[in-house]
Amino acid sequence: MNTLTIDQLSKRYGNTAVFSNVTLSVAPGEFVAIVGESGVGKSTLLNCMAGLDSWDNGSVALSGTDLGTLSDDARALLRRQHVGFVFQAFHVLPHLDVAQNVGLPLMLLGKPDPQAVASMLSAVGLEGLGARLPQQLSGGQLQRVAIARALIHRPGLLLADEPTGNLDPTTAAKVLDALMAQTRQHGAALVLVTHSEAAAARADRVLHLSSDGIRD
Repeated sequence: MNTLTIDQLSKRYGNTAVFSNVTLSVAPGEFVAIVGESGVGKSTLLNCMAGLDSWDNGSVALSGTDLGTLSDDARALLRRQHVGFVFQAFHVLPHLDVAQNVGLPLMLLGKPDPQAVASMLSAVGLEGLGARLPQQLSGGQLQRVAIARALIHRPGLLLADEPTGNLDPTTAAKVLDALMAQTRQHGAALVLVTHSEAAAARADRVLHLSSDGIRD
């Protein structure tokens, strides 16, 4: 069963089409990069995949569950259990230390696991930094915190929105290494929205999004 299946998805803002007739599927363990010009709705499409945004036509299904049939609360619960999201702007909580930020998804699920958090921090190259506050970290370290947080509950689907966009090339490569290694290890599907040719080149499949659809 596909982790993610999108069929004839369309999104409009007023009379303006953001994208139309997007159909794609992402299998468990597959790494798909989505590229396209600025303004074609790449981030919006990613938000639709997570059920964070609405759409006008078509369907989005995660492991056979049609998100369009779910209430907001049910979508939130599904995300909490099965989806990880990595944002370009990190979105770490400044008043929590690194370990608390990473462990937050487990806390929300009622399954705190300090050992799992420590193991994940080590896996993304942040061993020994769990007690630091976000403002004590570099941009590359913060992005690895965001990756660790997105993967700590072992989601079947990881969505990443320009996760290396704010980083220098060397740090970006290291962050992408950590992201790919962890998704491969956990067998998660990875959908990456990016402007980076270097990042896209490492994907199993590259899809090009435009206003009238998506293509290989």
